[in-house]
Amino acid sequence: MKLLAFFGVLTLAFAQQPQPAFDIHGDLGATPRTGSFAYDPATREYRITGGGANIWGTEDAGYFAWRRLSGDVTITADVRFEGTGAVAHRKAVLMVRQDLTPGSAYADVALHGDGLTSLQYRPTAGAQTAEVRSTMTAPTRIRIERRGNTFTIYAGKDGAELTAAGPQTVALTGTVYVGLGVCSHDANVLETAVFSNVTVQTPAPRYRSKITVYDLTTRTNRTIYTADQVIEAPNWSRDGKYLLVNTNGSLYRLPLGAADPKLEKLEMGDGGWRCNNDHDFTLDGKLLAFSASTPNSRQSQVWLAGGDGSHPKLMTPLSPSYFHGWSPDAKWLAFVGQRDGKFTLFRVPVEGGAEERLTSAGYDDGPEYSPDGKFIYFNSNRNGGWDIWRIPADGGGTNDAKAERVTSDEVEDWFPHFSPDGKRMLIFGFPKGTANHNDKMDGVVLRIMPAPGRKLKPAKPEVLVKFFGGQGTINVNSWSPDSKKFAYVVYEKL
Repeated sequence: MKLLAFFGVLTLAFAQQPQPAFDIHGDLGATPRTGSFAYDPATREYRITGGGANIWGTEDAGYFAWRRLSGDVTITADVRFEGTGAVAHRKAVLMVRQDLTPGSAYADVALHGDGLTSLQYRPTAGAQTAEVRSTMTAPTRIRIERRGNTFTIYAGKDGAELTAAGPQTVALTGTVYVGLGVCSHDANVLETAVFSNVTVQTPAPRYRSKITVYDLTTRTNRTIYTADQVIEAPNWSRDGKYLLVNTNGSLYRLPLGAADPKLEKLEMGDGGWRCNNDHDFTLDGKLLAFSASTPNSRQSQVWLAGGDGSHPKLMTPLSPSYFHGWSPDAKWLAFVGQRDGKFTLFRVPVEGGAEERLTSAGYDDGPEYSPDGKFIYFNSNRNGGWDIWRIPADGGGTNDAKAERVTSDEVEDWFPHFSPDGKRMLIFGFPKGTANHNDKMDGVVLRIMPAPGRKLKPAKPEVLVKFFGGQGTINVNSWSPDSKKFAYVVYEKL
């Protein structure tokens, strides 16, 4: 094995140039022709030339640029070959190996010269390599993700969502070798691949979602659906037949009462929407408001559609904007928007028109109308910690002078939700000192209190349930039509 260290001599003029993520490189295994490595700090591209008979079988041969890492890792890169190639199965790989011996255990995502893409793996040292083939052919962007001893690959075209293949278990221990490789598939020739837009990251946590229904009559919880993915923000349909949730950028119905319920995608046309966890129906169920980004906006905007998702139309050209509540007469949409670097409350008429600012103090979020339409309740940090506040719902400029504080204890309160009968208010709470609602954590609570009247009276919310949750648990109103139950999501870290 021939190893060539890359030290990259820098002058003061280039001291701020980006450094390569993989700075050690060399031939791996039997390579009669020596490969090479070049990194362009201006374009951040890696140009790797390698020989070797194959990265396959019981031993590997090629050229490898690496760094040593431990723990979970995700490597992503755009990859292209240079030239037509001597052998169709020349390979460019993103690889994680136990060591630098030719027969090392490893997993990689291999892009072949003919477009074949696969998760290759050798489960133990000296074992025969196997593969899991991707359904994608000739992708331009590839990724390999390690979580413990589980490996998954992803592949896709420019700008498109990547398609997964795997997972596959390969037991690697301690510090491993992570990097980029090229194999010519003919030991007598050299082939070159260019790796660009390369990232090396710790993968985001993965979660199991448990859609749960709380019954106020019996004070019991029941999990009605479980999936190893992030599912968010259940709304109860107005006819009581299903929950509306979002996951992976789309909205889905989850039928209630089925023995083995399945998520059913809400078809909304080809607008390219990436829906987030802010959506709800009018009281009669005829209209649906939702928040989503598009390829044009790239940030959340508020949209209005039929109750079945048909004929979506844009309501808030400015972004980011996040829907949260309908007025009871279905004439107004209340939302939170970031304007001039600050999140405050707005409303927009359903018939169309300019947005109207409602607040301007602090960071305000989660606006929801009271069932009588007189007030808009919301969470705000305008007094330090997060509490529930309310303002008159009549609009007409900012209402900060009329804002009233509803809760005032140590729980960080978010997202007030009224029962349809107007008797109760449900509040989502985080442990003291939690700065925002973006994370998932232990110790979040759902609390309930009598709905405030025209004149506020002191009331301490009652804790109904304490669990592991956070963003997506209950962003929007999730009460059942009969006001006896509500839905929320419990998360488990995988």
